[in-house]
Amino acid sequence: MAIDDEKAKGQVALKGFFNICREWDCAQEEMMQMLGGVSRSTLAKYQKLPHVKLSRDTLERISYILGIYKALMVMYPTAERANRRVRLETSEAPFAGASALDFMARGSLKHLAETRRYFDAKRAG
Repeated sequence: MAIDDEKAKGQVALKGFFNICREWDCAQEEMMQMLGGVSRSTLAKYQKLPHVKLSRDTLERISYILGIYKALMVMYPTAERANRRVRLETSEAPFAGASALDFMARGSLKHLAETRRYFDAKRAG
């Protein structure tokens, strides 16, 4: 894949990420953590939706978030309910009293993967 294609893919991924974060009403710190603990300056740069080649780790993180968003949209009849669900605290594993968003914002790729598996399993019934 050409470097321009990689940069275009990065821009599209960031656009999707920030659109979801807007719907979920994410704080700056939550976004920074979900992207792997990026700095405020990196987040600010990304928010301008540059044509940028993202690392494999960042693309994987955004992919998990897109999948979680999709699962929520399939599970709930309205976007409002789907977006509210990500903020509800639950005692179910793996969240142990936290909301899905709080759990994802702990910053590790493992937290994103576990959240994706949880919502995919819920969606499948």
